[in-house]
Amino acid sequence: MSLTHLDKDGRVRMVDVGDKAATRRVAVAEGRIDCAPDTLALVVEGAAPKGAVVAAAEIAGVMAAKRTSDLIPLCHPLMLEKATVVVTPTADPPGFHVRSEVRLTGVTGVEMEALTAVSVACLTLYDMLKAADKGMVIRDIRLISKTGGKSGDWTAPI
Repeated sequence: MSLTHLDKDGRVRMVDVGDKAATRRVAVAEGRIDCAPDTLALVVEGAAPKGAVVAAAEIAGVMAAKRTSDLIPLCHPLMLEKATVVVTPTADPPGFHVRSEVRLTGVTGVEMEALTAVSVACLTLYDMLKAADKGMVIRDIRLISKTGGKSGDWTAPI
């Protein structure tokens, strides 16, 4: 297997997708942020100092998916058809599960957009809660599945 972002001389390049067929492409990613039980309680009770923490993180994740090409070198700017982020509080371990789904019909995949959405949602949770808990840990950000394109469908092993 060769790396698509390197040319024959080893120079970094943007992949030419001009001759690829448009297909429906969907990517799902997830991650989490662990926090102290008291920090989780602040959010669940609606008492977090910065307000609507979960809503802000979900919006930030969607915005990040739309701007991935501004953040990750060589990513193509894409016209996304769908980008969702769902942040779910979890009691054991205390923290938040973050899941994104991104979709388009096009010539390149949306894995980076889904992963960026999760990453920025987690960072937003950290930012909004850091006054209460600087020891939070962002972890386990990964691609869960992708569909479409030349390489076909893929699902992460459990």
